[in-house]
Order: sequence, then structure tokens, then C-alpha cells
Amino acid sequence: MKILLTGANGYIGMRLLPVLVEAGHDVTCVVRESRRFQLSPNLLSKINVIDFDFLHCSNYENVFGGKTFDVAYYLIHSLKDTFKTLEQLEKTSAENFIKVAKFTNVKQVIYLGGISNSNALSNHLSARKIVKNTIENSGINYTIFEAGVIVGSGSASFEIIRDLVEKLPVMITPLWIKTKCQPIAIRNVINYLSRSIMNEKTFNRTFEIGGPDILSYKEMMLQFAEVRGYKRRIYAVPFITPKISSYWLYFATSTNFTIARQLAESLKNDVVCQDNSIREIIPQEMISYKEAIKLAFEMIMQNMVVSSWKDASTSTLNHLNINDYIEVPTHGCFKDRKWLEIPEEKIEEVSDRFFGIGGEHGWYYADILWRIRGGIDKILGGVGSLRGRRNKEELKPGDALDLWRVILADRKNYRLLLFAEMKMPGEAWLEFVIVKLNGRYILKQTATFRPRGIKGRNYWYSMVPFHYFIFNNMIRKIAGVK
Repeated sequence: MKILLTGANGYIGMRLLPVLVEAGHDVTCVVRESRRFQLSPNLLSKINVIDFDFLHCSNYENVFGGKTFDVAYYLIHSLKDTFKTLEQLEKTSAENFIKVAKFTNVKQVIYLGGISNSNALSNHLSARKIVKNTIENSGINYTIFEAGVIVGSGSASFEIIRDLVEKLPVMITPLWIKTKCQPIAIRNVINYLSRSIMNEKTFNRTFEIGGPDILSYKEMMLQFAEVRGYKRRIYAVPFITPKISSYWLYFATSTNFTIARQLAESLKNDVVCQDNSIREIIPQEMISYKEAIKLAFEMIMQNMVVSSWKDASTSTLNHLNINDYIEVPTHGCFKDRKWLEIPEEKIEEVSDRFFGIGGEHGWYYADILWRIRGGIDKILGGVGSLRGRRNKEELKPGDALDLWRVILADRKNYRLLLFAEMKMPGEAWLEFVIVKLNGRYILKQTATFRPRGIKGRNYWYSMVPFHYFIFNNMIRKIAGVK
């Protein structure tokens, strides 16, 4: 089958893609920025990749001219975008997707949305329902799956619950903690998505999908704690409003405020399947919630998390071209340059250190100051430093890395370039590179800041004393100098 996979570099898409390829399908992936779409050379050689943004669809005839597909997956979601414009963004994207689907003679559209069987829907679930209606009214055969909480390494639900359980021994929570949901393991979701291809029994139907357990969010957190060997106490109180709840999620977890607000509004709705007919059409062994948690941590322990929702969260680069930031500017910039000579036999060891920076490894010097900076960033409405990193060993362009975003991760040429996503009056880059100069090997560490106005300049000068100690010691630690 010829498959069009949209949202291919998203949480679901990255897990569905290898399953489709292994099944022998001819897959064309659509992504907004192919530079951020990092796959193994073996997998990349078996697919086609198209750069295209469904929010800007004027040139779709040129991009998709001469192409036909049997099945198209719609896995695009604008949860990371602004709260006020979410419904319009989702509507525009879905309508443009249908234009492309009709233009390329798609016979079946497969869509994964959220369970929305309540009359009083949140902004988030209302937007999902708009997409569903657009697909249903398209005139193309459709198969729609609706899920609640998806449990798997890197998923938003899994990582937020993990943040809360691991960081807070005692929780004073909103009443939505008693809301019921039916969590489903990511493996079960991928199985449904892959086995519905041209399955006429699924045509023009919507299926609610969930696992074998119906739990409240409180029960989910307590069971998560049990699996991980923690003891946690959770108390629900009636005076925490959705807005206060948004701030609670924002400060207690690695999510940004936009997503926290979307989730807080959605959590008031029960997300329990009212129809389980899909289990007869596509039978499979349903994985329990506890077992799904154990499987997720097996992937984490093996550094096999292929993507994380954090990598697509609201960022300074959201609507900018990532290519524009690969070449660090020089005009009108402040720079802090450090370099040390390293032995040739230490090149790999040194590069491993700077490619392993952030997350659990820390920043090699003054980690407490980095955490304080992350806390300040959270207070100012930024991303904070709780995001960590997707993989302990591997970095790829587009990855979130604490307060930074990975712009370039070139292992072959020993170059790592990060772009700051923290709130500041300007733009900042941090670069590590090993170069050969006159027969010697030099580790170069460069912090670049392009200020915006007087505030930006004052910010840089106020940080100079901290930079002196932090950056001097950071490069020494990375170089292995005692």
C-alpha cells in the first residue's frame, strides 16, 4: 500500500512509521522541517520525505503533483499552539489535509483523536471534534480512533504523571483528580492504527479505544508510584479552579503553560469508552496500566525513547525555520569564547561529554545555578529546566534539552549547537566543537548572545560574572582538566 503519514515526527508517528515499513508499505512522510526528522540510515532509505506545512497550503499542487496514495494518516495536533486560536488552527490544518487527500486520490483516512463523549467539552477536545467532523464530512472513507490517556515512554500523559509522582511525595490537587479515564498502552494504539489499513470493517466508523483498566487520575498516580516503589499521599480539595490548576501543572511538571491550560480544561471530562466494538474487529491482547508503565520504563532504561512530546512543545522556534539558526550570527552580538587543547586520543571521550550534557548528567559545573535559572524561567512563563533530554546518550536536531533546543548535533564533525528557549531580552546560542588547528586538537566552547535593545545589553552585562565562573569551569570539566 502507498501510505501518506502526516505528523511523522510526532509522538505517535515516530512509533507507527517503522511498523508500517516493516509491513512492506510504501511510506511517504510529511514533516514541517526534515532537518528535525532524524531516522536511522536504514529506515530513511526505505521511505520518502516531504517538507510541507498544512497550515500554509497554497502550494500543495506543486508539492504533491503526480503522487497518489491509498491511505493517509492524520496525526497532526496543535496542542502546543496558543489557547485562543487552537480551534481555528486545527480546523485550517484538517481542511488543508483533506484537500491534499482528495488531490492524491486517497481511499482511506485514518485519524487518532481524543474521546469526546461529554456535552461540555474543553477547548482542546472541542478542537479535536472539529477535526473529526471535517474528516467525516470529507466524502473519503475514514477510520477514526479516539483515545484518552496513552501510556508510553515520551507521551505527554506518561511524562506529566511521572513528573508529579517522582517530584511530589505529598500532593494537594484539584478535584479533577477523581475524574475517570481508561488509559491505553502505546503498543495497543499502534496495533489499532496499523491493522486498520484498508480494513473495510472499519470504514466510516469512529472507535473509542482504551485499555482494560478504568481508573481515576488519583488511582493512576498511586499505581504509578506503586510500580516505581514510591509512597505518595494525594489530597483533593474543592477550591482549586481550572486556572489555578493550570499553574499547578505548569510549575510541578515539565509542561509549558499553554499545554498545562489545555490539559487542565480537559481533565474535568471523563474519558471512558462507551463502545468497545473495535476489540472484535481488531482483536489483540490489551495491556494493563501497570504493565504499560513497566514497558515504558524498559524503553527508558535501554535509551530507546524514539521521541518525546517535549520536543514539540511551545518554543521560541515554533513558527521559525530551524535552518535560520544553524549559522550563529556575529554582527551585534556578545560572545564568550573559551578553548582548551586536548590530546588526540581523548577526542571521542571529550565529545561524549558535551553530547551527554544536560538532563541527568547536568551541566558539569554549578548545576544549582542552572536549576535556579530554570526556576526563574518558569516564573516568567518560560519552559523551565525540568524537560531533561529524550535520550541519555543520543541528541538529534529538534530535541528539547533542559532550557535549550538542539539545532545541530553533528557527531562526525564533533559539533553541538544549542539555541536558548529561556525567557530573555535577546537570542542565545551555546556551541561546542572540536577542531584541528596546526596539528593540535582544540575544544572550543562559545556562548553567543544577540541582545534586543538596552534591556538585552544590561542582561548580558549582569550575567558576565556568572559566565566567567560557569563557562570557565564547564569547559575544563568537559575537557577532563582537573
